[in-house]
Amino acid sequence: MAKQFTKKDVIQLVKANDVKFIRFWFADITGQMKGFAITSDELENALEDGMGFDGSSIKGFARIDESDMIAMPDPTTFTLLPYRPKEKAVAGMLCDILKPDRTPYEGDPRFVLRKMLKKAKDMGYDFYIGPELEFFVFEDEKSTKTIDEGGYFDITTLDSGNEVRREIILTLEHMGIQVEYSHHEVAPSQHEIDLRYAEARSMADIVMMYRMVVKEIAQKHGLYATFMPKPMFGKNGSGMHTHQSLFRGEKNAFFDPADPYHLSAEAKSYIAGVLKHAPEITLLCNQWVNSYKRLVPGYEAPVYICWARRNRSSLVRVPMYKPGKEKATRIEFRSPDPACNPYLAFACMLGAGLKGIEEGYQLPDPLERDVYHLTYQERKELNLQCLPGSLIEAIEVAEESELLKEVLGEHIFRNVIMSKHIEWDEYRKQVHEYEINTYLPLL
Repeated sequence: MAKQFTKKDVIQLVKANDVKFIRFWFADITGQMKGFAITSDELENALEDGMGFDGSSIKGFARIDESDMIAMPDPTTFTLLPYRPKEKAVAGMLCDILKPDRTPYEGDPRFVLRKMLKKAKDMGYDFYIGPELEFFVFEDEKSTKTIDEGGYFDITTLDSGNEVRREIILTLEHMGIQVEYSHHEVAPSQHEIDLRYAEARSMADIVMMYRMVVKEIAQKHGLYATFMPKPMFGKNGSGMHTHQSLFRGEKNAFFDPADPYHLSAEAKSYIAGVLKHAPEITLLCNQWVNSYKRLVPGYEAPVYICWARRNRSSLVRVPMYKPGKEKATRIEFRSPDPACNPYLAFACMLGAGLKGIEEGYQLPDPLERDVYHLTYQERKELNLQCLPGSLIEAIEVAEESELLKEVLGEHIFRNVIMSKHIEWDEYRKQVHEYEINTYLPLL
């Protein structure tokens, strides 16, 4: 969203574009988009005072005895929705959630990211993010029936999935969201649209709107788009490789021309922090039972905790330096999936990296080998650790994490752990197709 609108700008834009309805959006703790709409007649008051709502029905928000919440729209996020009718048009804004006394609500994921960005700022850094979100487009929401048999970088001009992707990009650009490039991904019906890097809070807002636009444009075409990490057995899942860097003003704090890897001491400690705390933050970067069907060896999703430059089986990759492109020096964290809460996931990544800088973590040597094909003995000799292999493992690691408690705050930490225990308990009670196919004929 290139232009930073003020309240006055928003009022003028609403009048100039015949906007009748304005959506107020916010995220629950799982990152699901929530919201409601007001009419343009209510806009001026809403911009000044916010709009009250019942927070007790929102996942991870307030108890019923403390349920009054205020959605305070952020005018800098104002956008027209170009796929809605131009007459009596529709616009939207993301909101901060406040308590009745108008102080920030500690259960608001956007507030959590703001806190971490303030910490980075106090240390002299601005945090930039560039995510690569993958998704599938299926015939409907009841099955995984694909609409193409394409593969990586395939070009089929008549493919309806490509038409959906084209309209998504045009819509995003119309909304002021910059797209770097797009392509068909490895699996049938799988696509990727990469966003141009931005400051982390803006990018988390963009991710929320991106996912909404993808789904609504697909629906407009009579199709269903999903960010489910692993919808099909035997096919690649959908990831959200997350490029990130720290800047001091206009200078990239990760770049050092004298270093063999062109990485500064801060960059190395940041990477070391991400690697050390990766198991703890996995619950926020890969928060669903299904996330762990993607985090298995052999499908490009990294599970072993190491870093490299060329090796895409590593958890953290450092793209090769190009002369004259110092600002592009960055790290790529490859385990997150696109069904995470971007506010909480970005906050945790930043928290892990800053902890590495604060405590001067030492970065191990890069591992420029395909770690998927290492033997058990080779991995043991390298002391190669692994990410949690299931939701319950991730929960158990997260429960002991002081870093997560510090980043998320007590309220969200407690509610995330509780909601994920409930999800795991519901999942483990189910009898799955694998069990029926494998055990029923045998036992």
